[in-house]
Amino acid sequence: MVRRIYLKDLISFEKAELELQKGLVVFSGPSGAGKSVLMNAVLSSFGYKMAEAKVCEISIDKPLKLQSDNYELENEIVIKSIKRDKIRYYLDGQNISKKTLNKLFRPFVKFLSIQDRGGFQSSELIELIDNSLSSKDRSFKKMLKEYKQRYINYTKKLQEFNRIKSDELRLAELIDFATFEIEKIEAIEPKIGEDKELLKIKSQLSKIDKINNALHQANAIFEYEGWVNEIYKLLDKDNSYFVEMMNQLRADFEDINYLTEELAEVDIEYILDRLERISYLKNRYGGIEEAIAYAKKKKEELNSYKNIEKDKNLLESFLSIELNELITIANIISKKRRKESLILEKKLQKYLFELKLPTVKFIFDTISINGLGCDIVNLDLKGSKISTLSGGEFNRIRLALMAVSISSIEDGGVLILDEIDANVSGDESIAIANMICKLSSAYQIFAISHQPHLASKANQHILITKTDNRSKAILLDKQGKIDEIARIIAGQKPNQEAINFAIELLKN
Repeated sequence: MVRRIYLKDLISFEKAELELQKGLVVFSGPSGAGKSVLMNAVLSSFGYKMAEAKVCEISIDKPLKLQSDNYELENEIVIKSIKRDKIRYYLDGQNISKKTLNKLFRPFVKFLSIQDRGGFQSSELIELIDNSLSSKDRSFKKMLKEYKQRYINYTKKLQEFNRIKSDELRLAELIDFATFEIEKIEAIEPKIGEDKELLKIKSQLSKIDKINNALHQANAIFEYEGWVNEIYKLLDKDNSYFVEMMNQLRADFEDINYLTEELAEVDIEYILDRLERISYLKNRYGGIEEAIAYAKKKKEELNSYKNIEKDKNLLESFLSIELNELITIANIISKKRRKESLILEKKLQKYLFELKLPTVKFIFDTISINGLGCDIVNLDLKGSKISTLSGGEFNRIRLALMAVSISSIEDGGVLILDEIDANVSGDESIAIANMICKLSSAYQIFAISHQPHLASKANQHILITKTDNRSKAILLDKQGKIDEIARIIAGQKPNQEAINFAIELLKN
């Protein structure tokens, strides 16, 4: 339920703050005072309308079944909108889009308006019947839950089966491609780091003539080694450093000589060809490691293709058995629904009679199974179609449908009614008020009142007034309720008879 509404700079409202209770909350007041403006602000907080207030903040108890993976939610949720250069929405201080806000709260905050023609889709009628059944038949509730879970699993397995069949049609192509890719990589036999070693050899080969020439010229240094040692000897100086250096130089020249001999035996054509092959793998797969990993993956795919026929046969057998069982369960569910619909029709008859509306029958057709079973449900209004009803008639039938299922509602959430009792007769007004009062035991209901009967049943009655283009929201006490209901009955200057009638209404 909504606990608090705070508004700032909302068209004709400078500021408004309301603490709210459970049950029926009625908004009334003279035409043009700002009732719809305030109601639209409430709707905007749940993403139904565009925010008009510079600041709108609503505190709401977290609905029992509300869950979100993307937002952390407290037990009391605060929804806030701020309008400056653009409109920003916040959910418990976290940024949220209007679309996401509406999607999150739509199951818990219902909005019935004259323009809205929803509510009679087959899925919604089936849900109404199922909720009614589940509230008094635990075995049906368990069966329905089992059916839905098994159907979800069935569709997943069916998708897997169809994927296998699709793969099977091009299995030969897949096997040929995987085999070709594996053989292409294994024919090269790449080794990690091989490319760096080959490039090093290529670089050395390109310098071998220069190395040999330089080595030949440098060997002349050894012709002077004996003369240098003689000088050290004649001067009685230590020649160990020079001897060590010449020995190291001799060893290095010997290593270089071995290297040039080895390089002379290297097949330069093989090196260049090998580099070209490795370069192809790097360009094709991104690197040697990637090529080796790709070949491994393709081998795993080949193994899976070998099991494809076995998997297909197992799945085909499962799907055949499961489909038959789902059809059996769906037929049992359908029989129970049809029986329950007759009970609901009898309950509806009383409300519809009071509302001067035709009797309603649930019409069932059988279809291929889906997530809801094998039923498609429509309404028949004594031969009339839903599309032929006026907006007021349409919404009154919706109220009647909600009223008959009130016992199956655990947490109805918030129900916002837009001019639900406008332009109706006295008897219709009484019937509407009685149904809304019944619904207020499960829902917190916000309604703009056009009739005294609905206003008299309010748990909270809020008067919207406007003076000098400034609107105010005033929570009425008992005397205030009498005065306002009398005004609704007789106009701005009610007579004593209207006042007495208002007092009588509030007693009931």
